[in-house]
Amino acid sequence: MDELIELVLDDTRSNMEKSIRHLESELIKIRAGKANPHMLDGIVINYYGVLTPLNQVSNIGTPDPRTLAIQPWDRSMIETIEKAILAANIGLNPANNGELIRINVPPLTEERRRDLVKQVKNECEDTRVGIRSVRRESNEELKNLKKEGLPEDEVKKAEEVVQKLTDEYIGQIDKIFEAKEKDIMTV
Repeated sequence: MDELIELVLDDTRSNMEKSIRHLESELIKIRAGKANPHMLDGIVINYYGVLTPLNQVSNIGTPDPRTLAIQPWDRSMIETIEKAILAANIGLNPANNGELIRINVPPLTEERRRDLVKQVKNECEDTRVGIRSVRRESNEELKNLKKEGLPEDEVKKAEEVVQKLTDEYIGQIDKIFEAKEKDIMTV
């Protein structure tokens, strides 16, 4: 195959892989009833005038499956961290004892589990749309290459490869969704 076609296919693969990685990082933030330090990934605090991710100013651990423990490196930041967690509106209530912050992760109700599955489904659908958009852009690039004089049969073969990649990555999204749904719905 032509080098230009290989470049287009490599870009396609790379962009689709980025979409999958983004989906996985988003799904980590959706809790399935178990405490996970990644639940706090999106939280930033004002650390002496600089917005800093929570995990860069403290140790975050899970002493048991239902508890998160946040040990700030600077004790004076405890109240700031506590306020940032409340402001993040992620449904968790921090409690501090002066040295560390504990967050009890409540068990999920059936209704909440269904809402989380809907949220996961929406994230997966957004990723599918992203994958299809990568496919569309790749096919447009291939058509432009055809206009520039590339043989039509090579372009057709490349479009088939793009479609196979699309099917493969959408299959991965389906597997990720099924695994996360099972994880959320398991009591």
